[in-house]
Amino acid sequence: MSTVGKELPLLMVRFQGVFLLVVMKIKTLKNIVIIFCHLSISFCTHQELGIRIPRPLGHGPSRFIPEKETIQVGKEDATMHTLFAESFATLGRLDNVTLVMVFHPQYLESFLKTQHYLLQMDGPLPLHYRHYIGIMAAARHQCSYLVNLHVNDFLHVGGDPKWLNGLENAPQKLQNLGELNKMLAHRPWLITKEHIEQLLKTEENSWSLAELIHAVVLLTHYHSLASFTFGCGISPEIDCEGGHTFRPPSVSNYCICDITNGYHGVDEIHASPAGIIPSTESVCEVEALMEKMKQLQECRDEEEASQEEMATRFEREKRESMFVCSSEDEESAATRDVSRHFEDTSYGYKDFSRHGMHVPTFRVQDYSWEDHGYSLVNRLYPDVGQLLDEKFHIAYNLTYNTMAMHKDVDTSMLRRAIWNYIHCMFGIRYDDYDYGEINQLLDRSFKVYIKTVVCTPEKTTKRMYDSFWRQFEHSEKVHVNLLLVEARMQAELLYALRAITRYMT
Repeated sequence: MSTVGKELPLLMVRFQGVFLLVVMKIKTLKNIVIIFCHLSISFCTHQELGIRIPRPLGHGPSRFIPEKETIQVGKEDATMHTLFAESFATLGRLDNVTLVMVFHPQYLESFLKTQHYLLQMDGPLPLHYRHYIGIMAAARHQCSYLVNLHVNDFLHVGGDPKWLNGLENAPQKLQNLGELNKMLAHRPWLITKEHIEQLLKTEENSWSLAELIHAVVLLTHYHSLASFTFGCGISPEIDCEGGHTFRPPSVSNYCICDITNGYHGVDEIHASPAGIIPSTESVCEVEALMEKMKQLQECRDEEEASQEEMATRFEREKRESMFVCSSEDEESAATRDVSRHFEDTSYGYKDFSRHGMHVPTFRVQDYSWEDHGYSLVNRLYPDVGQLLDEKFHIAYNLTYNTMAMHKDVDTSMLRRAIWNYIHCMFGIRYDDYDYGEINQLLDRSFKVYIKTVVCTPEKTTKRMYDSFWRQFEHSEKVHVNLLLVEARMQAELLYALRAITRYMT
């Protein structure tokens, strides 16, 4: 590779940085186009020197959401503008996760604050360890988008490039974390206090309790963020691998100058909220869901199921969740092999309970985040328990009282069904919840999407995304993903923290 070619990524980063900083200050589309033209002149100058100029692959921050339906940089409101500025100042870029998550500014603010604390503020682990653990966690789900981001951050904070050649090149202390990483990502119910003891009592390569809590929170954060990345079809940025091409645009593509004339390209054909042409069937789908919610509320008011019946319904739902699987033939987003960042590549998700194997149900009444996990995290890693608690509550309680085209709707029943179904898939039971509601509110296509995004996110496809809640807004589908992210993270944390608590006692 020539010296000129090696300088290209840095060149792209510089241009991206200049553009984003300018966008922070410039509000009108006309002026943004002028900036693009200036950048184009600079690009042409470099082209004359023999440098190939990349252009972005795809349109917008998500493969699933038409670009025109995302929040456009430069058209955001004051709250979003502040979040964009904070994100850029913290990360050095405005990444596509932020551009999709900003559909829900209240959540994004909490998310960015938590992630910043985990990665950059004072804590038990050195900075390069934090990014390497992020790489290990994202790699378990083959999430090359997150792996690539943290490879760059790892090197930026002084990480040893040799570690990136494979987990076996990292310190033994990090290698020892591999077993916990794979169980948390795929089968957290198997974690025992013996696994914790093995990490804490390995002589010179041992972890302290505070370091282990920091590592566990990072692992669960990036397993869950991989779910969001795949669940929302996040595209890599132009300066990242898979985010650009050097092929010239086809004649059907348009010039940047066409933007000023009101032409925005292929995304114009998407006429409905979720990129699906409205149909009587999908509208009826919304009405039917609202009617079921109304009927369930009436049933709640009239009679309450016995504890025995509710336990039976939980076991039935847990058993049925094992048979929810996708028959998709469509390929998911192509990713490069990142398996060198973890061991035991054949280890993956297995349903909670298989024939001939019984694992006890995890009862929230015996060990919960609110009563046990929160205080343990906060004691060993100050302030993080509070940050996580705020993020969980925002995701769980977030509502705009809308459902598709309907307003003034109480969605608490639906949000609770989604959250509890995810925990049910992990064997976690709430004694006061009637699991019979789940089958009433979540149809099969929605369950397939939920299980795929939570358990095997790398297999998520656009067809799955499009097939559930077809008449709902994209912002509502992103909202679903926030519930999936936080419910999954809390489920993983509950199993890990319970094991740590048992070790300590």
